Amino acid sequence: MVIRTVPQTPGRAEPAAARPLAAVVLAAGEGTRMRSARPKPLHRLCGRPMVLHVLDALAGIDVDRVVVVVGHRADWVTKTLVEHAPPGMSIEFVEQVEQRGTGDAMSVALTGLPDDSDDESDVVVLPGDTPLLRPATLAALVAGHRASDAAATLLTAVVDDPAGYGRVVRGRNDGVARVVEHADASDEELSLHEVSTSIYCFRRSVLAPSLRRLSPSNAQGEYYLTDVVAVLSDAGHKVGSVVVADTMEVAGVNDRAQLAVAEAELRDRINERWMRQGVTMWDPERTYIDAEAHLGTDVVLLPGVILQGACVVDDHAEIGPDVHLVDTRVGEAASVTHSVCRRAVIGRDARVGPYVVLEEGSEVVPGGSVGARGWPQGNG
Repeated sequence: MVIRTVPQTPGRAEPAAARPLAAVVLAAGEGTRMRSARPKPLHRLCGRPMVLHVLDALAGIDVDRVVVVVGHRADWVTKTLVEHAPPGMSIEFVEQVEQRGTGDAMSVALTGLPDDSDDESDVVVLPGDTPLLRPATLAALVAGHRASDAAATLLTAVVDDPAGYGRVVRGRNDGVARVVEHADASDEELSLHEVSTSIYCFRRSVLAPSLRRLSPSNAQGEYYLTDVVAVLSDAGHKVGSVVVADTMEVAGVNDRAQLAVAEAELRDRINERWMRQGVTMWDPERTYIDAEAHLGTDVVLLPGVILQGACVVDDHAEIGPDVHLVDTRVGEAASVTHSVCRRAVIGRDARVGPYVVLEEGSEVVPGGSVGARGWPQGNG
């Protein structure tokens, strides 16, 4: 069974059925292509670690429990998620001590789910390096899985250049028969353009037995989670798919170039969201707003504005041109131009700039002003 998704407005979206739903995020990899001491899941997009964008997507659907598989620099990843995960999200951390593939990681993940979990429950599985995934797409995957009563449902994509991706091979009734990794594919399989995104929804009752049947007999010598598809299909279980409409949503981030592409996409989304909420941007291509910033209505942003971190800009304020704010509060109807402000507070109706640097802890009182000539009377 194939279900094609349709573009949806970002936001909270609920799965169709009320069966218990758990989630597993695979975030144990080192990410050697990043060439960094920082674990790959913690590389930042729009000021927020990549794996937290994945958890934000999960927060948009009803998940009862989230298990995060950590490995490389596990303490760092765990600490970051404990401190910054979406409010109210229940997370269990399990460690994959030896990197033996995604199938092994999934087996480790199941140790983080209670033994008494409802066998009729579902488990959605996604990698920690897909930060552009939308909640509506996850909800469509879960809804399609439940509507078809499948044992497993894959989120797949049809791409022009499938090089490097696992190919989706279909069997009877157009169901998914198996997924073949690029390195193990035949010439005929390499010609296929439908690929696995490594995002799944499984029926909990069949997952553990299928994982026990995996073998590392492949080019990488690893236990592939993708091989569960063939195990289930060969056993007569129904395996379906949901084809994602926007392939950018499922783009993985494995190196700095892919990180930059994902960053640009996410910034476009952030800018569009704020403009639709009443913010004016003279030049969105030259406006950079981090994910944790908050803007009021009728805010005006001129070219060259960077709002880094948890900036707050109140109603009717005007920022720019060429302003860099870091974790700074700008009061209602205030203006800042040609300046840099770090962890500062700018009061209502205050004027800052041009050519001002406000260091950490600085405060401009309501109605005050400071510019290139110094601090006139009335500033704090």
